[in-house]
Amino acid sequence: MHSRRPLGFAFALASSASFGLSGIFASALLASGWTAGAVTTVRIAGAALVLLAPTLWLLRGRWGAVLRSWKEVLLLGLMAVALCQLAFFSAVAYIEPSLALLIEFLGPVLLVFFGWAVTRRAPAALTLAGAGVALVGLALISGIGGEALHPLGVLLALGAAVGNAAYWVAASKADSELPPIALAGLGLVVGALVLGIASATGILPFAATDAPVVLAGQTVPAGVVLLLLVLIATASAYVLGILGGRRLGATLASFVGYSEPMFGILWTAVLLWILPSGMQWIGAAAIIAGVVLVRLGQVERPRSAGTAAAIASPNAVEGVPGP
Repeated sequence: MHSRRPLGFAFALASSASFGLSGIFASALLASGWTAGAVTTVRIAGAALVLLAPTLWLLRGRWGAVLRSWKEVLLLGLMAVALCQLAFFSAVAYIEPSLALLIEFLGPVLLVFFGWAVTRRAPAALTLAGAGVALVGLALISGIGGEALHPLGVLLALGAAVGNAAYWVAASKADSELPPIALAGLGLVVGALVLGIASATGILPFAATDAPVVLAGQTVPAGVVLLLLVLIATASAYVLGILGGRRLGATLASFVGYSEPMFGILWTAVLLWILPSGMQWIGAAAIIAGVVLVRLGQVERPRSAGTAAAIASPNAVEGVPGP
């Protein structure tokens, strides 16, 4: 099991690095006239199409496993993909995006407290301390302002947090019958269908253009940016996250996921030459310290088999209030 940890960290970090590019790609499309709903819908639908062929190939003769794993697929597709996206973009209509992101990334903390409630076994003190330190770091990186909170915006962002937690639960099911690529492919198909309906009915405003896009100071076709968004920041990111989650477990993998905004800042510095502030450097250090504390907490108090099963099972999230 311990030999899987380094590879798990590598996959989880690669997933965060891939997801971290999504902001740059999406921002370029938004600046050219795309709406957030269009970017999200096309992004998820495109990734579903990319993974469709390998998913069908991996599942040949194994459709019984798909039927037995239907809850796992729906958990990923409905909650982790569709509802998380819908809730987040609905929340930013009422509160600033940085605050919505901070609330969405409460997902790992929800996992810690949900495991506590289900197993009635308190997390190690180091785990709780790590959660707090990581959240402080995320707040510093996000640059939370002093705007008044809108209750509906906060509620919607909490729904995105539940979706975030659901992603790590679905991704970390070590005994899943579905290969990571197949699980990601099926989940993205479900998510694309829901987002497509939301866009068609106007829940997500949909507007797109084929105007050239400015990316890293260069003018490129919109299709190139979309391809990068779909291949790197969506399809690959989801698959890598599942590969990491299955090796690290939901709690640790989700806290490693806090590195996503850190990578976002790194890519912004590399591609756009916008350097992070001193506070963001401090926030990055706090996130790393928080992840280390969470890991030390797991070493200090290893999860029992019941705890692991409760957090890793898709059924475990059915009792969490939905977004």
